[in-house]
Amino acid sequence: MTGESRLPENDDIQNLLQVFERLRAGRGSGFLSEESFERIIDHFDDQNALPKALEAAEMGILQFPYSSVLLVKKADLLIASRQYKKALSLLDKAEILDRNDMDICILRTDAYLALDMQDRAVALLEDAIHQFEGYERIELLFELADVYDDYEAFEKIFDCLKLVLEYDPNNEEALYKICFWTDFTGRSEESIRLHLKIIEQFPYNDLAWFNLAAAYQGLRLFEKSIDAYQYAIAINEKFDFAYRNMADAMMRLHRYKEAIESLEKVIELARPEDLIYQAIGYCYEKIKNYGQARYYYRKASHLNPDDAKIYLKVAGTYIKESKHAQAIRYLDTALHIKRLDPDFNLIMGECLVKVGKPKEAVHYFIAAVQARPKNIKSWEALISTLFLSDQFKEAQKHVEMARAKAGDKPMFKYYESAVMLSIGKVKAGLELLESSIEAYPRLLKKFLKLFPSSVKFPQVVELILKNKRRKRI
Repeated sequence: MTGESRLPENDDIQNLLQVFERLRAGRGSGFLSEESFERIIDHFDDQNALPKALEAAEMGILQFPYSSVLLVKKADLLIASRQYKKALSLLDKAEILDRNDMDICILRTDAYLALDMQDRAVALLEDAIHQFEGYERIELLFELADVYDDYEAFEKIFDCLKLVLEYDPNNEEALYKICFWTDFTGRSEESIRLHLKIIEQFPYNDLAWFNLAAAYQGLRLFEKSIDAYQYAIAINEKFDFAYRNMADAMMRLHRYKEAIESLEKVIELARPEDLIYQAIGYCYEKIKNYGQARYYYRKASHLNPDDAKIYLKVAGTYIKESKHAQAIRYLDTALHIKRLDPDFNLIMGECLVKVGKPKEAVHYFIAAVQARPKNIKSWEALISTLFLSDQFKEAQKHVEMARAKAGDKPMFKYYESAVMLSIGKVKAGLELLESSIEAYPRLLKKFLKLFPSSVKFPQVVELILKNKRRKRI
């Protein structure tokens, strides 16, 4: 074109934009190649200037009407602007010019999905997989896996990833993803066969060893799982997820000291997490090293101070050492975070009983039954505490409330008989106790533990002996 300056392909984008603006304004000085239009479109797209990108695409197509690349770029922009049917029409034209452009297939899939035409998207990709080979086939399999994910066809996601690994056993993306989908779909046995085959071909593939270990773990084959994790770690000594999962397998086998070593390695390799500190604390608690357990639970609480359950775990270690006063301090912190939690209130009440504060304990037991009115354990704790602190009328009132909320449970009759005997209604108390023993003899021990002084009544002793004779017959 005489008199026009033709720009080299590697000219600066600013120069290309200047020429584009002159052409756009109709001043007509300069020439843009097909590749230049591609660069300009990409520039505007990167700048989120969608209208200008579309204008550049349209100008390019006017100049190069048989450019499948420019048609595909415009279709991509139309999809971004939600003009799906127009995009599909352009992609049809582009496909006539170049049947081997994988981007046409992927963009058409995006348009079908946006139009809620999942079946067509799946059919398109399933056909295309047989058309393309190598890297392109793998990309299409990933695309198909994403479509199946949207479609909630989870088993087929696993199938796609398995095919990727059959074509490319070292594909990291597929190796990472198939580990999750193995667990999600429960196809551990199939995963084991797949990864053993990969390892046979590529014995130093640490991700394949990791996935093999995870699949064994999914089948509760923890010894085999640990062995496979150790191979992964031998290949990649900084594989923190392998140490993490191996620790879990060791904990399942009650190998707590080894699990601690593995978890400490996780802390060394990765950013500290409260869950890791909690796991170490749990291991120390299991081997009855309560001081160390508390140390790690506290470290966890520093990272996640709003997790009330961590304070409960600290309290639990003190309770196991019968240090209930110290436990109360941590339970108080937990209850500041989750004031209405029935479990926290129940445990706090039990600790207060242990330190000789039954009246304070009652308030926490009431909170527990209000939060979870059908829970028998909370009602029993409340009623027995009222009874032991000689609040017999309150105990009787809460027996009736317990029946109304949780049902007429056998132990409630024993509690009522204890109350009646204690307030002087001996005849009614004995009748209720006798019927309770006949119907539920195994609960007599709980009654005697609650009310050991009941044996001062000769009739109670007679009922106990009668029950023993019945057992011997």
